[in-house]
Amino acid sequence: MTVDYKIFELGDVSLQRGATIRGAKLAYKTYGTLSPAKDNVIVYPTWYSGQHYENEWLIGPGRALDPDKYFIIVPNMLGNGLSSSPSNTPEPYNGPRFPQITAYDNVMVQHRLVTELFGIEHVRLVTGWSMGALQTFHWGALFPDMMDLIAPFCGSAKCSRHNFVFLEGVKAALTADAAFAEGWYVDKPARGLRAMARVYAGWGFSQAFYREKLDIEALGYSSLEDFLVAFWEGFFLPKDANNLLTMLWTWQNGDISDNPLYGGDLKAALGAIKAKAFVMPGQTDLYFPPEDSEFEVAHMPNATLVPVPSIWGHFAGGPGTNPTDVDFIDAKLKDLLAS
Repeated sequence: MTVDYKIFELGDVSLQRGATIRGAKLAYKTYGTLSPAKDNVIVYPTWYSGQHYENEWLIGPGRALDPDKYFIIVPNMLGNGLSSSPSNTPEPYNGPRFPQITAYDNVMVQHRLVTELFGIEHVRLVTGWSMGALQTFHWGALFPDMMDLIAPFCGSAKCSRHNFVFLEGVKAALTADAAFAEGWYVDKPARGLRAMARVYAGWGFSQAFYREKLDIEALGYSSLEDFLVAFWEGFFLPKDANNLLTMLWTWQNGDISDNPLYGGDLKAALGAIKAKAFVMPGQTDLYFPPEDSEFEVAHMPNATLVPVPSIWGHFAGGPGTNPTDVDFIDAKLKDLLAS
């Protein structure tokens, strides 16, 4: 198998929650060419369980994220199986012993990639879907003078209490499988992964999506059960359970104010984001409802609320599932980049 990404060797990385990853690795891929002035940079972080190639639906000639115009950096989240993760870290921090990773940890090592490896001091745009949006908000709050624009879509600056509870259900389904063995599994906990997928299925798409039978009419599955098995179970079965749990913890503990800069003051952290922002919630997103984005935008000095008018729920934002939504997000990114 050919590897289409590179590894940035981070050395020993001390984490926010007290542990250290020794010989830490950040996997990344770039698209396009860095301009001589280094002024055409877009940072586009990955999402829950996603890897860089699963971000490519928004990159291409004629798109807002056009590699003929921009130098697009896609850093893989810690825990996603390519960067340092439970599945690829040597003992003793392997498997369920892999340390707790925050979004702050992710963005701090991404900042090192951008500045140390490429010598980039300024970024045009940071954008991302879902947990990519969480990281986008962190970029804006942690490095407010470093970028012109941010566009978090279908995500939040802080994991809401309701979102936290949803993820507890996902986690409980995965870890209830006896084969999970508290993370020391020999064979993958397939029953747990399938159960997790079924819990997720009720959240990833909206009530209206299912009411309109878009799983059959738009995506072409032969029945609801076919959709649950082929799409949802098929989505999670190839993934490593400990990796999923690491990223789930990162998600549940996502909070742009949970760091020494802001000391837990969310309004202060939002108020510190200087970049011009399009905050794009999915109109029917069950994880990240527009009301949460309204609160964020109200406390950001330079932000506009741009709801995605879609009944595709969270998946309005990715990963390229509905072409109409892709075109809407792409058009808004073009507007933002043109400003």
